[in-house]
Amino acid sequence: MKNFIYPCLTIRGKITEAAEFYTQTFGEGKIGASNQWVVEIELSGQKFMLLTDGPANDPNPAISFMVMCESAEETEKYWNKLQDGGKVMMALDAYPWSPKYGWIEDKYGVSWQLYTGTKEDTYQKFCPTLMFTGDKAGQAETALKFYTSVFPNSEIEGVLKYAEGEGDRTDFVKHAQFKLNDTVLMAMDSSADHRFGFNDGISLMVSCDTQEEIDSYWTQLTSNGGFEVACGWLTDQFGISWQIIPKSIGKLMSDPERGPQRMQVMMGMKKLIIKELEEA
Repeated sequence: MKNFIYPCLTIRGKITEAAEFYTQTFGEGKIGASNQWVVEIELSGQKFMLLTDGPANDPNPAISFMVMCESAEETEKYWNKLQDGGKVMMALDAYPWSPKYGWIEDKYGVSWQLYTGTKEDTYQKFCPTLMFTGDKAGQAETALKFYTSVFPNSEIEGVLKYAEGEGDRTDFVKHAQFKLNDTVLMAMDSSADHRFGFNDGISLMVSCDTQEEIDSYWTQLTSNGGFEVACGWLTDQFGISWQIIPKSIGKLMSDPERGPQRMQVMMGMKKLIIKELEEA
């Protein structure tokens, strides 16, 4: 699977341990490139980045990961492993939308929604799920339209609103599924007092082939109240953090001779400039 967009999880000081935990918990995983700051892992063909430090915040359930399971046994297997040091958000049980579903925060603060369904529900195992809460509640549908206008090969696959008596406003999104360049994400609104919202503890990484791509995504995602941060990081108008990076970043930074200098140059950038990194 091509991972054009993939998540970066902040796990302070425990990225090696967490990499082992996730690959063992979910199976069909492997640990890839790593250094003192990051570890790349692959779960069922999907890429995740684990970051040891940098962001000001830790993960919270505003961004969770829907895990598509094909049987109750598979769901229970993951649940039992994630329970170790974790915190239950919604009990593992039968619900109207799934015969076996549960929402759990693991010991590293990352939240997982385990959903029992069929292969037809989605072709992607792990789906980043965005919960619009607090002052962002009610903005999910606007966000879907914005994101699918920014990225190519994108579409909104379905939007379900709350019905009367379901505990929230009927103009709010109960569940939505959308694709950004063939990466499946989900979204929902919630007006409940969750006391958390989007932060940089979990960011979405966009791997770009060219400087033109970087420039385009950077300009659009920082528009309408979004803002630049540093080192390829930005925050969009909805509060979601993105890292817009060249696909060659790993090769550039792993060069034994020029990597340290390139790192110093990158630290002085906001939007990343490929040519300047290559020439450093």
